[in-house]
Amino acid sequence: MQAFLKGPASISTKPVAAKEKSAAGSSGEGKRTKPIPWVEKYRPKNVDEVAFQDEVVAVLKKSLEGADLPNLLFYGPPGTGKTSTILAAARELFGPDLFRQRVLELNASDERGIQVIREKVKAFAQLTASGSRSDGKMCPPFKIVILDEADSMTSAAQAALRRTMEKESKTTRFCLICNYISRIIEPLTSRCSKFRFKPLSDSIQQQRLLDVSEKEHVKINNEAVSYLVKVSEGDLRKAITFLQSATRLMGGKEITEKIITEIAGVIPKETIDELLLGCQSGSFEKLETLAKNLISEGFAVAQLVNQLHDIIVESEDYSDKQKSAIAEKLAEVDKCLADGADEFLQLMSLCALVMQQLTQNT
Repeated sequence: MQAFLKGPASISTKPVAAKEKSAAGSSGEGKRTKPIPWVEKYRPKNVDEVAFQDEVVAVLKKSLEGADLPNLLFYGPPGTGKTSTILAAARELFGPDLFRQRVLELNASDERGIQVIREKVKAFAQLTASGSRSDGKMCPPFKIVILDEADSMTSAAQAALRRTMEKESKTTRFCLICNYISRIIEPLTSRCSKFRFKPLSDSIQQQRLLDVSEKEHVKINNEAVSYLVKVSEGDLRKAITFLQSATRLMGGKEITEKIITEIAGVIPKETIDELLLGCQSGSFEKLETLAKNLISEGFAVAQLVNQLHDIIVESEDYSDKQKSAIAEKLAEVDKCLADGADEFLQLMSLCALVMQQLTQNT
């Protein structure tokens, strides 16, 4: 009986030791710096680091110096610093200790129907802003509610927000962030100070990318950086993500334009030139083969539409009449693709019209 009782006891000591070892190992591993995306790593930590948005930075700096902060509405293309700006300002206003208590951030991944606006946002807005900063700096007597991607909120949820914004104005400021201001209802836009975030200039993007490359010891030449800026279309977040992907792919070797083309999903110029030559040839069979090859290689027709538009509009080889007819067809194809139409059929329809326009005068 004693042997039976001793058995489990003697066995149970080993797992405990094993657990202790594993716990010690995991704590040691936890001390290592975790790899994080460069987009998050190099996100602006304070308002001064925000690039190219001078008007917004000036207003936020005044509020940091003690002036009151109005309700804000940030709108503009993605990757221009809208979310980063308000988060940096909130961190400077409240410090690291009070940031979690004073800031409520909701984006499109959260449930933001009318019920959440009535309950969660309203309950947070009604809380009294109390507490002082540990570093002794002045702390404003209000909280901030950040509603990111507000243009995806339903009209009913936006309407429910109107009364809360007015009623809780003593203790809460709202910051709405969106890409399209036309999707925000008029009563909300009239209650906010509106700031348009401009697409970042090429020179500022290049400077930021070169800074990141230097800090991460990335080998990349100036031509590749310029091309990276071009394919990212003013979206710095996209540019930094492409840069990190290219670095991982090359593993310490120099990053070239060819690598960026592959990572960004951009269709090579030679492929588009070949397609246009196929259109000029007047052979429908040849055109069909080229279109099938383009689809089978995995290129997106929506990407082709964007690139083809730039090439056609900037080219001097086509008349204004040809350009207008092709541009109209490109817009039609883009709409059909957005509605879920078949890529091959839309590509053939586009190529047929381009062929018609390029061969009718010959």
